[in-house]
Amino acid sequence: MDKRTGPAHFLFRFFLLSCLFVLSLATELSFVTCGSVVKLLNVKHNVRLHSHDVRYGSGSGQQSVTGVTTVEDSNSYWSVRGTSGALCHRGTPVKCGQTIRLTHLNTGRNLHSHYFASPLSSNQEVSAFGEEGEGDHLDEWMVQCEGLVWEREEAVRFQHASTDTLLSVTGEQYGRPIHGQREVHAMTGPSQHSLWRAMEGVFMKPSESPLGNMDYSHPLHTEF
Repeated sequence: MDKRTGPAHFLFRFFLLSCLFVLSLATELSFVTCGSVVKLLNVKHNVRLHSHDVRYGSGSGQQSVTGVTTVEDSNSYWSVRGTSGALCHRGTPVKCGQTIRLTHLNTGRNLHSHYFASPLSSNQEVSAFGEEGEGDHLDEWMVQCEGLVWEREEAVRFQHASTDTLLSVTGEQYGRPIHGQREVHAMTGPSQHSLWRAMEGVFMKPSESPLGNMDYSHPLHTEF
């Protein structure tokens, strides 16, 4: 059986999808919190971080990550989680300098990078990797921001913890089968291409998890 169609995967997706229907005052929060499910906008190119079950035809062959102009696409939701070695308690603000994982809502794979060349620009490839929220240390990104915590209105950068590169878009567009979507890659050195802002989503407070107190630092599929 495909791991992504098994019971654990459905439980993982049920939890993340349920977050999107929580009716609360969380939208009033001015900062991004652990356990939030958000869309991330590249400020320079006006595209949202996106993924889908389409693999790269070169490089790692892993699930592709792109940027899209469409606002409503559910494939642009990402869950903010801790790492395997650092707790990320539900509802607590994400601190500037904190290392997190971003897990794709619809496929359960983590934002990932490594020393493969990206298909269009030959920068460092960014992919989605793992199963049911569990991948490896190359899924870890440090939030770079100016104050104490990641403010929702602030443009921030995501630095890949293992390679020190920054999550970026520089405008290259794909052809078929993902025509018009922008390449997302990792680059050395900060620029306007590596600024991101939290947009639509559910920003969790401590009492809002439908499944109680979950520890986001561990694989979600082991906690049901």
